[in-house]
Amino acid sequence: MFFDALAPSSALQLVRFTDVDAFRPAEQLEDARSIPLDVANFAAARAVVNLPGCRIIVARSFARILDTAYRAPGGMVILPMTDDLRASSSGIDLDSRIFIALRGNHHCHFVEHQTNYHALIMFSPALKDRGWFDRADALWVRIADPAAHLHARQLVLDILRTASVNPYMFETREVAAHLQEGLLLAFDDLFQIDPMSERSALNASARSAKLVQQIDDYVAAYPTSPIYTAELANEFGVSVRTLSGAVAKVRGMSLHQYIRLKRLWATRTQLLRSGGASVATCARAQGFHHLGEFAAAYRATFHEAPSDTLARARQTGPRAG
Repeated sequence: MFFDALAPSSALQLVRFTDVDAFRPAEQLEDARSIPLDVANFAAARAVVNLPGCRIIVARSFARILDTAYRAPGGMVILPMTDDLRASSSGIDLDSRIFIALRGNHHCHFVEHQTNYHALIMFSPALKDRGWFDRADALWVRIADPAAHLHARQLVLDILRTASVNPYMFETREVAAHLQEGLLLAFDDLFQIDPMSERSALNASARSAKLVQQIDDYVAAYPTSPIYTAELANEFGVSVRTLSGAVAKVRGMSLHQYIRLKRLWATRTQLLRSGGASVATCARAQGFHHLGEFAAAYRATFHEAPSDTLARARQTGPRAG
């Protein structure tokens, strides 16, 4: 993809990750938490350029469940960078026609079904208000005009290529401001589009996301306890159908699959941090009491035995992240 044509420079930060365990501490610094869905084919990359009033981050993501807390006092736009993006956010299907605009603090939940390329443009609060965000804390999912979307995407790529090949241009504020102004004008066109979703649909998605957050909190609070669907639904005052539907909408999988996946990742984290604990101890600490089934599920998810993860951790020393 376009990362292959870029080289790092004084104006362009370029980072590639081929190891999920190296990537996780990096994203935690940004208050994001991913659960990869295809560890064997993991790859991620990002390119970063700073302009006088905004920061551009173009990312190559991967199949994953993503929870992230955005802090965007000046506003932010998430823009698909290819024609084949496929993801969902709190049950709302996302594709290459849309863009997301938000301002303020937002906890967002995504499922990415494949490798995607997208840009995050984060605006400085000092940037003059262009009428894009009429409320301090708001989030919109919008269908972009195809011509306006393509133009904005091309400008982002041009800025990245310029930063890679001619970084000296960014040393002069006047030139950098000129590049930024072109991008801002392109976003003026994007923000002419009306919101895609009715308020009722957004409220329903918010309720589903809240239920999933309650499940996450419950699993974290009771890591070794067996979880029964009916009891969990009763705990939250909803029906089993509502609970299962919320997980399917927000996470793209069944409740059972989701809880098992979270506990597998928690066990892997324990194995990587372990100083002397055994595989059995780490597994039981996350509610896996049938070690044969645990080992099979672990290998299917991470493409290695839990004992291999533990051995590697002991060779390199416990990971901090």
